[in-house]
Amino acid sequence: MLGYSGKFLEVSLSTESIQEITIDDDVLRDYVGGRGLAAKILWDKLGAKWETIDPLGPENILLFLTGPLTGFFPGGRTCVSGKSPQSNGIVGSTVGGEFGVELRCSGYDGIILYGKAKRPCYLFVKDSDVELRDASHVWGKDAKQTVKILTKECRELLKRRFPQYGEFKEPAILYIGPAGENKVLTAVVAAKWTHAAGYGGYGAVMGSKGLKAIAVKGTGPLPQVADIGKVKRLIQKVCDNAYEDELWRRWGTGAAGYEVGAKTSSEPVRNWQDEWHDERSFGVDKFEDRVWIKQFWGDFGCPTCCLKIAMVKTGQFKGAITDNPDYELQAYLGTNLGLFTPEENVFLSALIDDLGLCGIQTGNVLGFAAELFQRGIFTKEDLDGIELNWGDANAFAALVRKIAFREGIGDMLAQGTYRAALKISEAKKVDVLQYVVQSKGISIGAHGIRSGKDYPHIISYACSVQGGDHTSTAALPLNGPGSELWGIFNDSAVYCFFNSFGLKRKVRFDFYKAVTGLELTPEEWCSSKALRILQLQRAMLLLGGPDLKWNPKIHDDNPPRFYEPLPSGPYKGKTTQKAMVQKYKRRYYKEAGWDKNGIPESENLRKLGLEDVDKALKRIRQ
Repeated sequence: MLGYSGKFLEVSLSTESIQEITIDDDVLRDYVGGRGLAAKILWDKLGAKWETIDPLGPENILLFLTGPLTGFFPGGRTCVSGKSPQSNGIVGSTVGGEFGVELRCSGYDGIILYGKAKRPCYLFVKDSDVELRDASHVWGKDAKQTVKILTKECRELLKRRFPQYGEFKEPAILYIGPAGENKVLTAVVAAKWTHAAGYGGYGAVMGSKGLKAIAVKGTGPLPQVADIGKVKRLIQKVCDNAYEDELWRRWGTGAAGYEVGAKTSSEPVRNWQDEWHDERSFGVDKFEDRVWIKQFWGDFGCPTCCLKIAMVKTGQFKGAITDNPDYELQAYLGTNLGLFTPEENVFLSALIDDLGLCGIQTGNVLGFAAELFQRGIFTKEDLDGIELNWGDANAFAALVRKIAFREGIGDMLAQGTYRAALKISEAKKVDVLQYVVQSKGISIGAHGIRSGKDYPHIISYACSVQGGDHTSTAALPLNGPGSELWGIFNDSAVYCFFNSFGLKRKVRFDFYKAVTGLELTPEEWCSSKALRILQLQRAMLLLGGPDLKWNPKIHDDNPPRFYEPLPSGPYKGKTTQKAMVQKYKRRYYKEAGWDKNGIPESENLRKLGLEDVDKALKRIRQ
């Protein structure tokens, strides 16, 4: 099929067997790739017993999938998925970098992993040469150590086995840090030093399988496309559009650490107790002048090059190095913790990266813990001697290490904010869920809804099939701008949607046709293909289990904090109206084809050919 390599690697870590498989063209047409294809594969293989599947057990399946636009649409990404230990549904979690491109140049559209390895291992792929290799020597290593060791090892291996190629450039590597090895639910699947698939908790899934990394080097071409001339013209069109956005290219998301707080009052400040600040010490000019040591770089084929490298040059955190940090890390590892200097922010971001943690999910846990300390619910003794005061970067760093290695209080917090809150409430006999800012077990991205000035709608997190994921928010109308259906397209075609800002929607579908030769209109996407993927994700989210299940009547809602009035700033007093949330939620249910209880309706499922899903949902309709 044009636009696809046509093969997938299926790997059993338990038996160490590796085989190539194909997937029917009809399935690829209907589910495209990435997130959509992951939903289809997971449902077919695990749907009948979904509630009983332990996300960290050997029965779970871990997928690394590309899409037809990977490597063609500027800005490469790879989609990681499986049953999420955070939501107990599935999340299409994408990570930037060259992995997807290298994989397709190796002749594969994806890797599907089963079972659990007997000892730490990593998967090595060079075209059709694929093997599982011992990873005992990198188990326990942090991000920078892992990348350094495996890059050197794989380059030497490639040169020894394939001398006809001379010196190899580094392979693309996806890996986990110590947090993933310790099955921390906020652990990431990482790339390079700093890129990560953060939502979903798939670093913990990878760790549960004993898989430290996957290294890929492809020497073949990208798959054949339908119209190479048009693909070239569309690449140029996307690039030209990106070149027009000088501010985005210059600052990336790095300007937002100040502006989202100061201008739109929608940035987490001290665990979302506020969303406004006017801390000019956190302005992008301070980052640029004091910590950016490389101002422009990007992944494969990216015209925007919004990435930076930042390093602390003086003071107690001297030598800490990471990328940007981007807005989400500025917010969650900065303002959310009462930290307002670039140096503190870079220090914590570098630590989070090194330990293989998600800056959003773990930053959310840290803010939650600090608020409990502020309120006297957590004591210094509860925190193993840490005085977790706002603005104390060293105290937060100490707690981060405890979480990554599950030491003391870190073991409880390693379960993520929601699960930890349930246990703390029980232990302390205090309802601390009122301080938790999450949706369906997934911490909410750093864009608030109370001011009404940022892009998320008041039901964006409550109704999303990916919980708090700020890149896949629900919106009305269902086929309108900002709809989750477009997030599904990004994650299924698998490309960096940052390079699609400002482009007409039609360009993405023109691109899809030029690559695959398949006609697909936005209307068809919204009314059938994307809707089918949405229903699958919704079904698996609601079936949930085994430790938690979500009741739409209770859990299709915003966190309690989002109903508190903003305490300061230009939008002081504004908040989310519960009655409006309920009104829009009912409308969203109707447009999505869900009944009044939020469960996909039988008639709509049958129209989409999802009779087996309809049958399975009888288990929760009763």
